[in-house]
Amino acid sequence: MPFGFLQRGSLSAHARQVQLSSYEPAIHLEGLVRGVDNIRHDVALSSRFMETARQHIFRLIVKHGRIETLIEDPAANVRPAPRIAGPTIGNSVGASKLPEASDFKRALLDLHVSALNRAKAENNVSIDLIARLAAVKFQRNEMPAQFSLALERSRTKLKSYEGPRQLFAAKGVELRQRFADFQISKKAILRKVGQDLFVTIRDIEKESLSRMRRSLFGDTESVAYDLFLNRLLYTEDGRDDYLNAEQYVMLGNYDRDPDRFETMLAIASDFLRSLQPDGMENEEGIDLLLNEPENAHELFAGGSPVESLPKGKAQRALLNGWLEMLEKENVFDHVIASYEAVPLLAQYSPPINPQQLKNALISKTERSRVESLLQEHGKISPDNLNAAVKKLESWKGGERAKLAARFFADFVRYHRDFRRFEAVCAAMDAINVISTERLRELSAINNTLYEFMPQDEQKTGEEKVLRHVILKADIRESTTLTRTLFERGLNPASYFSLNFYEPINKLLPKYDASTVFIEGDAMILALFERQGETGLAVARACVLAKEMIAIVSAYNEQSQKQGLPALELGIGISYQDSPPMYLMYGPQRIMISRALNESDRLSSCSKGARKFVAGKTTPFNVFSLQTVQDRDTGGNPDEFLVRYNIGGVMISPAAFEKLAKEISLKEHSCQLATIWPKEKVKLFSGTVPIAAGVFHKIAIRESVIPHVDAGSMTVSDWTGRKYYEVCVSAEIYQLLEKPLATGAAAL
Repeated sequence: MPFGFLQRGSLSAHARQVQLSSYEPAIHLEGLVRGVDNIRHDVALSSRFMETARQHIFRLIVKHGRIETLIEDPAANVRPAPRIAGPTIGNSVGASKLPEASDFKRALLDLHVSALNRAKAENNVSIDLIARLAAVKFQRNEMPAQFSLALERSRTKLKSYEGPRQLFAAKGVELRQRFADFQISKKAILRKVGQDLFVTIRDIEKESLSRMRRSLFGDTESVAYDLFLNRLLYTEDGRDDYLNAEQYVMLGNYDRDPDRFETMLAIASDFLRSLQPDGMENEEGIDLLLNEPENAHELFAGGSPVESLPKGKAQRALLNGWLEMLEKENVFDHVIASYEAVPLLAQYSPPINPQQLKNALISKTERSRVESLLQEHGKISPDNLNAAVKKLESWKGGERAKLAARFFADFVRYHRDFRRFEAVCAAMDAINVISTERLRELSAINNTLYEFMPQDEQKTGEEKVLRHVILKADIRESTTLTRTLFERGLNPASYFSLNFYEPINKLLPKYDASTVFIEGDAMILALFERQGETGLAVARACVLAKEMIAIVSAYNEQSQKQGLPALELGIGISYQDSPPMYLMYGPQRIMISRALNESDRLSSCSKGARKFVAGKTTPFNVFSLQTVQDRDTGGNPDEFLVRYNIGGVMISPAAFEKLAKEISLKEHSCQLATIWPKEKVKLFSGTVPIAAGVFHKIAIRESVIPHVDAGSMTVSDWTGRKYYEVCVSAEIYQLLEKPLATGAAAL
């Protein structure tokens, strides 16, 4: 934001004529879920993009490292050699068959287009930002990885030239020298690769992505996208002598260098602090000023202020003050040398280090050392070096001031891009680019995965799970039943299988239910609602449970005729308005869901309730109560509920609310026998579509939980809390078939 300056001394008075701006590079990610580690956001990139990117980076490394002869197969006239593995696992193509730059560009564009489409579909531009971050992070990680692979393939090639035969001597020496040069030039090679990658993303941004993004989101987060158009983004640490010399200004690297970034930052900060801008006395405020390149022109007018104007006179005074500060700190000669060294890099570096070359322009001692090195490396002429020394010494007056202005502008651009680099790196730390199928599966099933891939790569039949229902079927007194079967010489395992598990399993495909867990006396099932599907999970679960009770009842009749004990079953149904989570135990998925615990409680049956209800005539199979003593202790009411559930189906209140949204329910007020005298019964009935032309009737009983005296089991009052039962009694359905809408006769 623009601001003026307070008057303080001569410079602050001149500074009142200019308006400076501040800028803080940052990427804000909002509305995103954390991944499986609860820290970072999980991102899975297009497999085609990743493979193409790996091969493209490998091709660039081979090209800039000039190791084509080290990568290709040995010549046929030398000796046969085994085919060398390609740049990625499972890929055996040679360097000549690697994808072209256009292939990578197309894959990168497709990736970002898919990210923009998903971001628009979810109306969250942060989704596109994490795709950008993930793509950059993946490429940065692949650069050293592919360089290591190129080294390994080169070593493999060199082994074919080992041995005493003279046929290999000359060629082997040449290749070993090339291999050595390749190793030494790692940083330079990766810099060139990074700049090629930068040019590609810059081109597709300019050609299509920026326009597509504006058409979808307008100018939302447009400032954040500027952070990705940064040449430093593909460097290891944001500092590279050659890149700085070509694009910014080459600063010192070593602690002894007076023009190190930290030193020059302190000098520039002191200069701005001497101008005393409003509210910018702190270090953070000064740093934000140094992020805005426009401030350089506002302060110094590019080194050529129009002095006939008041603002121009102020700019000239400020420029002189800046030059004076650089000279006072004894760094201006290094500033001049930074620019004079640039034309010399092509001739002298390598073998001369850029910093050593720059210092040779200032120090006679360093210059003598450089001249000696030039003699050792093929007697390279030092003439251009000496000419640059004379030119450096000739900088006078206005030229020095103009160069000081140029240096400030270049330094501020570098400072901005370095802070952008830091901001992107910090944001990338919050991104986990999924690298294994196991992690991808774990994150996907927990709905914490952000996948970005073109339409033709997207998997079908794996729609996102939005909600789920858990159904638990629990067999009563299974221990006693097992002991009875053993005493009679019968097999409990086959008995449970034939009378419970096998017939129930045959029902699951009909209702699109899946098994979560099976133990000796219980089965836990799940029904999922996926994106784009009709949401009838609770309704389907209710009909499934009703059929399960009917099947077990039918088998019990057969078993009792043969003198075998009957199975007593209780079912609980719980609904959760969110997808379940999972943990992985080897290849096994283990579900984590609140609905699991709730369904377990709903399917339970206490011994006290079982004893009290036994012998009472009622068409209902589910009851819930709370004793007066438990009420008086306080705490969570759910902890003190006493439940009865034998041959019945209890559903949670949340499940009933969801059911009422899934199908049309008709309300009935009836006088039916329950375990409590004069209790009013409210029934809801509806029809559930199961398949084309297939419908099932269901009835739901709504009752209020009473407070009951623990000794007499009489009702003292009613809690106001409700519970729900899926009715399984045929008498109730026969009653509902009668034409009377309400006021049905008591059963």
